[in-house]
Amino acid sequence: MKTTIELPDRLFRSAKAAAAARGVSLKQYFTEAVERTLREREHPSRPSWKNLSGRLKGLRAETARLDRLVEAEFERIDTEDNP
Repeated sequence: MKTTIELPDRLFRSAKAAAAARGVSLKQYFTEAVERTLREREHPSRPSWKNLSGRLKGLRAETARLDRLVEAEFERIDTEDNP
């Protein structure tokens, strides 16, 4: 289907340059952009910064172990400095 849309000149130039950089037509670029926007509205994704949330739980035990090692080393150093 053909349609006419009005875009600010700056936005049009940016879209045209982005399409050219990707090696796709402006029609394909706009089609993909609209499809992506509609898909995101139907299936909202988590913000990218939240993607790591929960994935590092397995490191808690290792972090606690390292904290204990560091604390033990500081205690040893303190004992050496203050006999």
